[in-house]
Amino acid sequence: MNILILTHRALFPQNGGYPIVVYNTIRGLLAQGHQVTLISLDEKQVTDRHYKSDDILDSITYRHCSVNTDISIFKGFTSLFTAAVPFIDKYFDERAEKILINELRSNTYDVVQFEGLFVTPYLNAVKKHSKAKIIYRAHNIEHQVWHRIAQRKADPFKRIYLMLLAKRIKDYEISQLSRFDGIIAFTDQDKNCIIEYGAKAPVEILPISIELNKYHPSTDKTEFPSLFFLGSLGWMPNLEGIEWFIDNFHADLTEGDLRVRFYLAGNDIPETFDDYEVPGKIYIQGEVDDALEFVNSKAIMIVPLLSGGGMRVKIVEGMAMQKCIISTSLGAEGIEYTHGQNIIIANTRAEFFNAIKRCIADEHYCRRIGQNARKLVEERHNVTAVTNRLTGYYSQLIKP
Repeated sequence: MNILILTHRALFPQNGGYPIVVYNTIRGLLAQGHQVTLISLDEKQVTDRHYKSDDILDSITYRHCSVNTDISIFKGFTSLFTAAVPFIDKYFDERAEKILINELRSNTYDVVQFEGLFVTPYLNAVKKHSKAKIIYRAHNIEHQVWHRIAQRKADPFKRIYLMLLAKRIKDYEISQLSRFDGIIAFTDQDKNCIIEYGAKAPVEILPISIELNKYHPSTDKTEFPSLFFLGSLGWMPNLEGIEWFIDNFHADLTEGDLRVRFYLAGNDIPETFDDYEVPGKIYIQGEVDDALEFVNSKAIMIVPLLSGGGMRVKIVEGMAMQKCIISTSLGAEGIEYTHGQNIIIANTRAEFFNAIKRCIADEHYCRRIGQNARKLVEERHNVTAVTNRLTGYYSQLIKP
């Protein structure tokens, strides 16, 4: 099959769940002999970075276009009085649309896959210039992310604004779902929402997949006990969750009963987080050169997610690295876990405190959780098995 994939982020760097999911999908498709073209939007603020080359770029056709996704205060304010959805509209760029149209005119595709809501502004162009089956992969239910964030805001003006924004996104999201030939969701919860919103296309649940041969856990190089979070704080649910965690546990980690070092790593960490750093106790490391090496060097992974949706790539990767993971039930959504066996679920401050307290005192317990987590990933998230299901879904849609 000849497959075109559209993304709102560049494939590199591999520093977030979204590009990792797309990368592994492409890897799986190439391994089966399919042809893949990737067209990515590249936000202006990251185009000046340099990344090491990857052999995947020699195996696909890769087009990308820099877009300015900044939203002015004026535009954000005036959108309150129009039907505009600036957080989606900002990804439309006429130059990117031209690249897409030229690609569609020059090649015949069996499948065009939209990776999330933010590339749907290009749906009209695909429908006009291609006869391919058009598939939407819902990385999450976008308006639910904003609604959950709004509910947690204490400031009434921010809450009202975010509620309005969530309503706009919901209306837009529902209107787009009916325009696709097929829809892929990561979780049962997301599938049920999509069907409830009236989508007529067949909805397939396909979990996140990873290449297990990339993940080589080594406990000899792991600092025990140690606590860590790794993720992009440019994604609002991550920022909200880690702020909640630090606000609730800063004193416990620096002066109280939790005698364990905490490491925070990832991209887009605000400069204000430097104020949280305490030498020898809390480390704000920013973006790391090798994410898997960083994960391997730490023992206990926290995922204090309070909003968001879809399936967390970092949890699947952490499980592959045999990490003992403490997560909210929302953070682990879609993963077929067993609490206390391959992950620890904590939804309140007290539950997080007790989980951390037990983990830092019992290395054998942590290792057992991590080993069981690796087995779960091997069974459920193997890239070959998931790709087989994906291509089977494609074939079902395109057959006469």
